[in-house]
Amino acid sequence: MRHGRIRCHDTGGGHDIAYTEWGAADNRRIVVCVHGLTRNARDFDFLGQALADDCRVICPDIAGRGDSDWLADSSLYAMPTYVADMITLIDNLGGGPVDWLGTSMGGLIGMALASHAPGLVGSMLINDIGPFIPKAALQRIHVYLSQALAFPTIDDAERHLRAAHAPFGPLTDKQWRHLTKHSVRRRDDGQWRMHYDPRIAGPFADGIDDDMELWQLWESIDCPVTVFRGKESDLLLEDTARQMKIRGPKAKVIEFDGIGHAPALMSVEQISRVGDWLDANAD
Repeated sequence: MRHGRIRCHDTGGGHDIAYTEWGAADNRRIVVCVHGLTRNARDFDFLGQALADDCRVICPDIAGRGDSDWLADSSLYAMPTYVADMITLIDNLGGGPVDWLGTSMGGLIGMALASHAPGLVGSMLINDIGPFIPKAALQRIHVYLSQALAFPTIDDAERHLRAAHAPFGPLTDKQWRHLTKHSVRRRDDGQWRMHYDPRIAGPFADGIDDDMELWQLWESIDCPVTVFRGKESDLLLEDTARQMKIRGPKAKVIEFDGIGHAPALMSVEQISRVGDWLDANAD
């Protein structure tokens, strides 16, 4: 495992994006793994380690999360910034096409990237998100984002994360501790707080009064797409997944029992399915 940083442009003066890297640096099979709204690159450590023999795996922290810079202008926490940053990242890696794996927000970024810069994405795996997101799910996420979370101990933080992210499915104690360790940081007041800029809640709130519909974007994608869905997901509904199979890139949809939003990509079964996706889209 290696760590890197790249400089990205924005109207607020620029910012650094941090990333974690697995596999040989000269391997031209590059898989870019992008996390969800409040998550970070270290969610993919188990997956990156499993894929490292065959691929170069790049896991960025999206701006405002993990070890990436917080933006001076919080209004820039939006899709145009995220897509521009990922174009810069891929260019820094030597250009596309790359294989794109995106969980939740990472899937939306991938959809936008595949639509607007199609030469950069060779194949895509979207983890539990789609071109329709119901208003109720968006409002649930906003309520969570709006909480000023602070924990006296890291054990308290872990108890919170186990409850908040129970839909990830059954994880081992080691996996929960790993997620916790990289989800919080101890601040000057001694409290453990979430490892993202709380101001990401502001721009997100602008889009929660209606369902989110991105079917036009979906139908412009022409690379092969695989979709993972937790069968209990409230973000990627069963009907949306069904439509994703027959519209646009006509995705292959794989569902996981007993899991909501979103499959954590840590289990042997889920990692194996990621491997199947890569094998199916090998040159």
